[in-house]
Amino acid sequence: MTEYDLAIIGWGAAGFAAAIKASELTSNQMKIALIGTGELGGTCVNVGCVPSKFLIEASKNYKEAKSPAYAGITSSATIDFSEFMESLNKFVSGERETKYTNVMKNFENIELIDGLAKFVDNNTISVNNTEIKATNFIIATGSRTFIPEIRGLTDYYTSDTVWEMRKLPGKLAVIGSGEVALELAYAFSNFGSEVHIFNRSNRILKGFDDDVNSQLTAALKSNGIVFHLGVNFYEIKNEDGKKDIVTWTGTFGDFDEIIVATGRMPNIDGLDLRAGGITADNGIVVNPDFRTTNPKIYAAGDCVRQSLKLETLAGKEGVIAVENILGGNRKINMQEVPWVVFTEPNVASVGYTEAELKKKHIEYDVRIVELKNVVKANILNSYTGIAKIISGKDKKILGIHVIAPMAAEFITEGVYLIKNGLTYDDLIDTIHVFPTVAESIKITGQAFIRDISKMSCCMD
Repeated sequence: MTEYDLAIIGWGAAGFAAAIKASELTSNQMKIALIGTGELGGTCVNVGCVPSKFLIEASKNYKEAKSPAYAGITSSATIDFSEFMESLNKFVSGERETKYTNVMKNFENIELIDGLAKFVDNNTISVNNTEIKATNFIIATGSRTFIPEIRGLTDYYTSDTVWEMRKLPGKLAVIGSGEVALELAYAFSNFGSEVHIFNRSNRILKGFDDDVNSQLTAALKSNGIVFHLGVNFYEIKNEDGKKDIVTWTGTFGDFDEIIVATGRMPNIDGLDLRAGGITADNGIVVNPDFRTTNPKIYAAGDCVRQSLKLETLAGKEGVIAVENILGGNRKINMQEVPWVVFTEPNVASVGYTEAELKKKHIEYDVRIVELKNVVKANILNSYTGIAKIISGKDKKILGIHVIAPMAAEFITEGVYLIKNGLTYDDLIDTIHVFPTVAESIKITGQAFIRDISKMSCCMD
């Protein structure tokens, strides 16, 4: 039997962040086991954030080369999809080596153990038929794709396997309408595929207000994506290499490929959590300090019972779990966590939505500014989108929601405003760079105090 100060189960974002932070805080003296299976780095670098954003940026580049946005500019482009996907996977391999494999070489106190772990008792796990004891554990096993039960759904890609695709589909069905589904649909539509989105829900994106959803839907429709929302699936038919999606209201046929992107579920099935005294309910149940029902065991990332599944959040939770194991008492305010949908325009959000505030019976005020009022957006020929700020009656900013080009790059301004309890007066008093799309946040703040149609550029 081997004993460690800390055993971390899972070597994705949360697990790596926890292992590195524990090493830093103990001057590399803590004896750590980092246990996992599959490629180092978990979902994000291998099949999530990194390849998907590579795919999106390349697709935008291709579309812009095919159809330049400015008068007087002509161009043309072709694509070898197989060669492109090979380059994508090569890039992913390089990032995995740089950010994970090579990083581990700096920490001799961390032992990598390849294998599946399960609990034997409240302070012992078994890996590869070897028992491991630890003073503390962190479970960071992440999540996997959820596949709905649809008759005949057998031949499909997921967000985990689409990177194996080598032939660009002429006609593509995407089942699901969350952020992953929308990003993949957007990228393939840029490449020229005829893309159809199917979902049982009659709306896209959980967690956004209707005004943001309607703006994004309009933008994606203008990109050629066809929506079939509120459909009840009957079966999928596979004939002669083509796939038909049969719903209770009609049949939609001749799809070359189907991507299933209907969300993710926690990877906790094989851990035997009960043997470790750990409660789970659609994810591991944790206290605000990320301690499970076993005080020696913490959990972080997608395996936790929480609505947001983000790499940045997982990494933060892994760090906080370690700090709390070492005597801290840190928590995360989920209203300070930003999240983004990397379509074009981007959708970026932090803080409360109107729906959440109404549910909590909190009084609020709101201002919405259309992107056409932002000079840089007009320079970019990007007119679809809004910036939205929700404030409390004390002028404190409670939520910022933006649908605009590059919104992912500046939503952190909203995080600072909310994290520090600042008001829209503070926002207005801060000089912004002109012209930028980020200026849309300041202009929306100004909408609380004046009619912005009567305002010149750079008005304070």
